[in-house]
Amino acid sequence: MGKAIVLFLLGLALAQAALATTIYRTTDAQGNVIFTDDPGRGGEPVELAPLTVIPGIEAGQAAPPRVDGVAPRMGEPPGQPFMPYDTFRIRSPQHGADLPASYAGNLQVELAIEPELRPDHSVRLLVDGRVSQTPMHTHAFMLANLDRGQYVLQAELLDAQGQVRHRSAPVTLYVQRAD
Repeated sequence: MGKAIVLFLLGLALAQAALATTIYRTTDAQGNVIFTDDPGRGGEPVELAPLTVIPGIEAGQAAPPRVDGVAPRMGEPPGQPFMPYDTFRIRSPQHGADLPASYAGNLQVELAIEPELRPDHSVRLLVDGRVSQTPMHTHAFMLANLDRGQYVLQAELLDAQGQVRHRSAPVTLYVQRAD
């Protein structure tokens, strides 16, 4: 008799667990979709994809590598820089562009940054790997009196502490000037 009660209670617990894993979808009078685990509310069962489980770091296990003191975001391979923007690139000039002689070596460099640049971030422009201007909270830089030749432009994203957190892809520019 005792074994029967134990088996009955075990079966009841398993049945409860099976019901708890079924999710039902229904719609209320205002058209709002409601998800519930209560079959008494009606609705149709929803088949859920299995959850992806990512194990945490065990005690004594090494933490993921950090880049410039910032841990990588989920999904980024180790060693990738911190990047809180969907877009961070030089919009203008285009890669491989020619700056005509009529510009007298003067050029406005425009950045595409989305979403908007955060108040605690700044940007600086590199010309041939050297800083051309101090970091600013801006989307545009002005370069003046560039000599004839080839230049490589890159933008750097700096955090509130002035640490470089990301670099744009390099853009090559060719300046045409009369001798």
